[in-house]
Amino acid sequence: MNTLSYKTISANDKSVKRDWYIVDAENKTLGRLTSRIAYVLRGKNKAYYTPHVDCGDYVVVVNAGKVRFTGKKWTEKVYIRHTGYPGGQRFSTPKSVAAKKPEWMIEEAVKHMLPKTSLGRKMFKKLFVYAGSEHPHKSQNPKPFNF
Repeated sequence: MNTLSYKTISANDKSVKRDWYIVDAENKTLGRLTSRIAYVLRGKNKAYYTPHVDCGDYVVVVNAGKVRFTGKKWTEKVYIRHTGYPGGQRFSTPKSVAAKKPEWMIEEAVKHMLPKTSLGRKMFKKLFVYAGSEHPHKSQNPKPFNF
């Protein structure tokens, strides 16, 4: 008997059901929080996960300014970026970034955990990060995301 009794089902844009989740980042460790967020954005929490299809859900993160770091990372960790000009390398610590734009730390960590392709950019657009506890996505009725 050379026939299969089953057929592998691949997800597509029509079969994917997207949910909305809300995550409170207050007193959560940055790396552990962002790895779970990236997991949901990719859709790996679903039974029909398909690597070449965007199966992920929408994630709203509130209280991004109250995220915490372990050890001395708050003052000793260094974010490096480049302006594109010669000698344009810039350095900053989480303490200085949190004073200006606290959402950036979570966005940057999640972005580096997603695929570096057009599919990864599509997944990243489903992430919404806010420094305070207010967000404009109440009408989507986001479910609390439990770790």
